[in-house]
Order: sequence, then structure tokens, then C-alpha cells
Amino acid sequence: MPNLEHPAYPAATLLHLESLVPCRESQVSVLLSIFGERQQFTFPSIFIYGHTSSGKTYVMQTLLNTLELPHVFVNCVEYFTSRLLLEEILIQLQSCCSETEQTSHVPCDTFNDFVRLFKQAVVSRELQDQTLYIVLDRAEQLREMEANILPAFLRLQELTDRNVTVVLLSEIVWELFRPNIGCFEPFTLYFPDYSIGHLQKILSQNHPPEYSADFYAAYINILLGVFYMVCRDLKELQHLAVLNFSKYCEPVVRGEANERDTRKLWKNIEPHLKKAMQTVYLREISSSQWERLQRDNEEPGQLKGLSAHTHVELPYYSKFLLIAAYLASYNPVRTDKRFFLKHHGKIRKTNFMKKHEKTSNHLLGPKPFPLDRLLAILYSIVDNRVAPTANIFSQITSLVTLQLLSMVGHNDQLDGPRYKCTVSLDFIRAIARTVNFDIIKYLYDFL
Repeated sequence: MPNLEHPAYPAATLLHLESLVPCRESQVSVLLSIFGERQQFTFPSIFIYGHTSSGKTYVMQTLLNTLELPHVFVNCVEYFTSRLLLEEILIQLQSCCSETEQTSHVPCDTFNDFVRLFKQAVVSRELQDQTLYIVLDRAEQLREMEANILPAFLRLQELTDRNVTVVLLSEIVWELFRPNIGCFEPFTLYFPDYSIGHLQKILSQNHPPEYSADFYAAYINILLGVFYMVCRDLKELQHLAVLNFSKYCEPVVRGEANERDTRKLWKNIEPHLKKAMQTVYLREISSSQWERLQRDNEEPGQLKGLSAHTHVELPYYSKFLLIAAYLASYNPVRTDKRFFLKHHGKIRKTNFMKKHEKTSNHLLGPKPFPLDRLLAILYSIVDNRVAPTANIFSQITSLVTLQLLSMVGHNDQLDGPRYKCTVSLDFIRAIARTVNFDIIKYLYDFL
């Protein structure tokens, strides 16, 4: 028995709509009851909110397109000023009913101009007999615009005296929207997060035709068992499902197992899912590079310069400055001669190790160092001569701004500024790989 019923729309259309929006039947049913029939006036404004990937945008687009309701759909991040937003609504409104007629750009500086032009557009396009829906996606950006924009959109039906409904889609609650002076209260509708059962049902619908639905559903069950606690984003889970399915099928393709041999299939996919767990949301490497790593059974870190959170986009000398800062923070001062002078003689580590130095410097944390020591190490590790220009000093300031370095003490100290390096060992090793510098050879703890 279908969940969606409405006398104004054919049963076949509603059945098709229900198949397009799985696990959102209750929200669609509420929206249908609010919309009513095409010619009926509905709520002046509707506020739909929910977390990322809860289906707000997709459900609204699918609902309006499937029922062929006249609408305008605008992303407030893309049209980030009031003028751009209002003009885009008018441009889409011009082409709402007629696809053959070319749209013309109409300047719209104020909301008064928008109301006047909106009335003209609705009359010329014969939209008085049915409700027009204006959907504003990422509506939280409206709070950054002029103070009158949000209250005016909420009362657009009253201001224009037309059958129009404004739908706001947002990831934050209405209480964070409400102006201090008050405004017209919209009808609010909450889209909850997908449960694990909903995700299982939605993801299982995309099974490849060459495999059975039960086989792909078992794979999705394994995938959700690994990732559900750390990731409930439907888009991210869809990406992970597509990315790792070929590895899951390998035993079946090679003839080592059948589709029902879940134990062998799990043993084959488990280490690869653990690798993928380290890069959820980050998109550290492209899909083709990840597939190549899967095929070669390599670690993600073995591909040089592919890690997004460790391969920060820094200038060439800024990377060496960060390496020099790390060496200055974690190496004792007395070891500088050993590491950075060519003719330092043979010095054994045990000869100059004090009792308090037996603990690893990495366990004790970074130590502050003066600017002179940082530059001295920099000149030693860079092959070509680096002049102490204003460019170098500005790059140090940039590293402090990026919180890769931290300044210790005050700027008015007579002996000059002192710094600490705040990055981790894995981070600095990845940075060093991008410039072909083996930092482990220069760290006292790894001698």
C-alpha cells in the first residue's frame, strides 16, 4: 500500500515519487498536505532544517520536479549578496514557464524593486492560478545580508499579494534565524538524520546489475558496521561504497569464494576498510590513486605528496623553515654542531647525554628556540644560499598565523623573539618528503 496519497495528484505519480525519496515518506507526506492543490494558497513561508546529508535539498528538488510545480531554486552561497540573489530569482522566474523565450537581465537593487518586478513577472507568465515556490538553499547565509531581507522573504506572499511560498533550507535551527525585533514565523519542518536501517536501504538500491541484491546488501552491511560510528553522511558513505566494492568482489572474481562466503569476503576487505577509515571526509587522494594503492597493496603514506592534511600548500622555503623549526624544537642545542657542521669530528651520543636527556625529546614536547638558531639551521639544510630578506621573515610570520609555529613570550623582549614548532612528527615527515629531505637523519631521538 503506498504511503503517499493526495487527491490532487495521480496515484502513479505519487508512487514514482515515493520510489525516488526512500525513507523520507513522512516528510514528503507533510509537505504534500501543506502544499494542497495547485491553485490553493499555502503557508507564506516554510523553514526546513536538518543536518548535512539529511535529504533536504534532494527531497525538495525531487518533489517539485516530479509534481511539475512551478518553482525557483537558488543557492544562497552561490548568490551571496542581496542583489545577486534577487536578480537570480527574477531570471529563473522569467524562464519558469517559457523555455523558448530568452531571459533578459533586470537590475534589482532593493527589495521594493524586487516586489514590483516580481508582480510583473507573475502576471506576464500567468502564474496566478497556481502556487509558485521559491526555494532558498543554505538559507543561513541570509543572516549575513541586509536586515530587511529575511523578514521580507517570510512575508513575500503578503507584500506581493500573489500565491507564492518561500521555502528556506538550512542546517541550523530557526531560533538562530529569528531577528531581535521579531518577524513572521514560518512553518518549521525537521529532517532527522538517517538511521542505520535507512542508510542500509538507500545504499543497497545502487547495487551493480552483474551482482545480486543480497550480495550487495551484505557488502553494505559490512561497510556500515565499520563506518557508521564515525560517519553518517550519506554522500560520504556512497563514495566509500563505490570506492571499495571492487576489492570486496576480488575473491568472487578470482573464483576463490562464492557470493555467500561472507567470512572470506570479510577477511579480504577488512584491512582495506581500515585504511579507508583514516581518510574519511578528507579526500586526501583521488579515487584513481586510491584504487591504485588498493591494487598494489601499499600504504597511503607511501605515495609522496598525496596527503591533504599533511601536504599543506606552503611556499618552498616555508617548508624548509618549518623543518628547521621542528629540528630546533626537538634537538638539544649541543647537537647542532653534530648535525649541521661538516667537520664536527666523531661524537658519541653517550658521551654528552646527561641524565635528564635520557627521556625522549618528543615525549617532553617542543622547546622554545631563538630566531638566530632557526635561521642558522635553515641555511645549513637548504642547498643553495638563502639571503635573510624580508620575504623569509614574512614567511615566519605566516607560519605563526597558520599556527604551525607559536611565538613564546612578548614582542618587546630585548633578546629577540622565541618560537616553538607545534606540528606532529607525521606532519613534518610528510612535509619533508615533498622537498626530498630525510628529517629522521637529523633528529637526535632517532640516532
